[in-house]
Amino acid sequence: MSKLVMIIDDSPTVRKIVEISLRREGFTVASFADGVEALRSVTSRQLERIPDLVILDIDLPKMNGYEIARYLRSKPAWSDTPIIMLSRHNGVVDRLKARLAGVQTYLSKPFTTQTVRDAVNSCLKLAQEVQAV
Repeated sequence: MSKLVMIIDDSPTVRKIVEISLRREGFTVASFADGVEALRSVTSRQLERIPDLVILDIDLPKMNGYEIARYLRSKPAWSDTPIIMLSRHNGVVDRLKARLAGVQTYLSKPFTTQTVRDAVNSCLKLAQEVQAV
C-alpha cells in the first residue's frame, strides 16, 4: 500500500506542484486548501486512514499551520505522523514556533520539488525506524 501524504496549502499552484511531484514518486496524495477541510476529511472518514505524513503551510484561512500542527499533536492517533512545514516565512522565530508545535521539518518557499521529495522520504524513513524500535 502506498504512503498517504496530506497537503494543506491555500495556494492551488503549490498544491498541484507538490501533488504531481509526490504522485510521480508513487505516493497517494490528498490535498486541501485549509486545515479545517483537511481535518474534516479525516473525522468524516472521507479519507480512509490517517495520512503517513502532512505537508502544511503556515498562512492558511480559518486555522494557521501552527494551530493545525498543535491540534494534530494533541490527538494520540496523529502523535507519530511526521509534519513538514512549507512556508514563505523563513525567520528563526517561525522555525522555533513550528518546532514547538510538533513539526519535524521546515522548508521555505520558494522550494524545489526535489527538496520536498527528499524531505518526505527522509521523514517517512525516520518514522519507520522509530516504529521499528
